[in-house]
Amino acid sequence: MHKSAPPRSSQGLRHAAVCFSLLACLGLGGCGFTPLYGSGGNGISSVDVNQELTRVYVARIGGVYGQDMRLALQAAFSGAGPEKPNGYTLQVSPSFNSESIDIHPDNTSGRNRVTAGAQWTLYTVEEHPHLVATGSAATIDGYENTYEQYFAQTMNAETVQVRVAQTLADAVHQQVAIWFRTHAKPVEQTEDNTPRYADPVAMPNSDNTVPSHKAGADGFPSMAIGRDAPNPDSDD
Repeated sequence: MHKSAPPRSSQGLRHAAVCFSLLACLGLGGCGFTPLYGSGGNGISSVDVNQELTRVYVARIGGVYGQDMRLALQAAFSGAGPEKPNGYTLQVSPSFNSESIDIHPDNTSGRNRVTAGAQWTLYTVEEHPHLVATGSAATIDGYENTYEQYFAQTMNAETVQVRVAQTLADAVHQQVAIWFRTHAKPVEQTEDNTPRYADPVAMPNSDNTVPSHKAGADGFPSMAIGRDAPNPDSDD
């Protein structure tokens, strides 16, 4: 069957879309936009990000989940070329939590929800390493429970673990790449010297400590003037 040519209006719209895309790219270039993994140009830093990423050594991460994340990180940082991990050491502290949701009348769960995160720090490789960057990544995932098929249930749990590790590794890799581009200084933790006041009418917390509340900018306890919601297990 002979296909009719698209209407001229369609061809005109496509041509206009292509022209608009090209003009947008040219406009971004004029504003100093450069790709994150590129080199040179008018960016904040002219460092070759891809080359610097290959110089990152991923320190050992304990556990099977940690091994999955380390393998994903090594693959991400090495890219398509050989590794030269002689410039930086990346230390990652992952977390992995699973909770049962969709509870049935027989107390079984239809789905497991996974929340995971990764705290990372980047140090220089030298006699006295110093901290150059820190960050964190988080993700959420899950899988359906199949109680009648134990092998499938195990495979579901292992698959989501690998998937979460890969997602977090990609996020950490991108954050480290951003640091190589910007060289932003890590946030310094400052000591909190805000006075606290014990709550004389509250019940003790679950760990038998006395609930307390921070003072506001005016020096008054927060709960005294209704700034905080009452929560016996909270120290804020």
